[in-house]
Amino acid sequence: MTTTLRPTGPSKQSADGARERAYDVCDNGRPVGAVEIATDPAFGATAGVLRSLRIDASHRRRGRGTIAALAAEEVLRGWGCVQVRLETPADNEASQRLAAALGYTERSRNMIKSLPQDPPALPGGLAARSMSEEEFRRWEGTAITVYAQGWIDRGVPADQAMQKSETDHARLLPDGLSSEGVRLHVLIHDGEAVGHIWVARYEKAPGSWIGWVYDVEVREEYRGRGYGRALMLEAEGMALAAGVDRLGLHVFAANTPALRLYESLGYATTNHNLAKPL
Repeated sequence: MTTTLRPTGPSKQSADGARERAYDVCDNGRPVGAVEIATDPAFGATAGVLRSLRIDASHRRRGRGTIAALAAEEVLRGWGCVQVRLETPADNEASQRLAAALGYTERSRNMIKSLPQDPPALPGGLAARSMSEEEFRRWEGTAITVYAQGWIDRGVPADQAMQKSETDHARLLPDGLSSEGVRLHVLIHDGEAVGHIWVARYEKAPGSWIGWVYDVEVREEYRGRGYGRALMLEAEGMALAAGVDRLGLHVFAANTPALRLYESLGYATTNHNLAKPL
């Protein structure tokens, strides 16, 4: 058995260095599957993505998927990529086992919750309001660096992390607080702002919209008092007010307290986001 990759068309490359290419996975020259790779638009030209890998059912369990993935990584390495990532659905144990065998580790996960018809009430003594322009300016002054540092702490090269943070903020908040579909609220206790949450509409699939929690933070001196849970309850009301009945979020896998909170609130994992250095 000789497993190789055969391009199905020319390599596509844009002016900013982004690349992508699709291949047939071949066994002795005969197609038995397909693989698609690209550079990551979020992290930049030195970050690779294994977009998809498929081996036909009748040709599985013979190591072809492993060989194809390693060959795809070699192509990405030739493109100058220093890391590669992939996503696996939470219910696809086979792809998770393959990724683990190839040395990928979980970096983060996506979670979603179906919302109740009526928004939950905040605990007694707490209230929420829209973030003011002054509060937004203070938050925005550090948000990009803080978000980038979160990725750096999880092994992402600093230049890739900063590119993702800057790109995400520019894309999601083009008009600041006036950006379409965006809501930023502040949680208040005894007249003090103790935390904030950012929720926006997100098109999960063409024509299918959900709410998405892009940022939630409790000020350091107020942590450990249940304000994080209260902010997530506020997020549910924000999403329902925006006309969506599901709320999703992204959480780093090593953030155990956050994972436990989200699970206790009824969020379920939909995707595992895995990565490895090249």
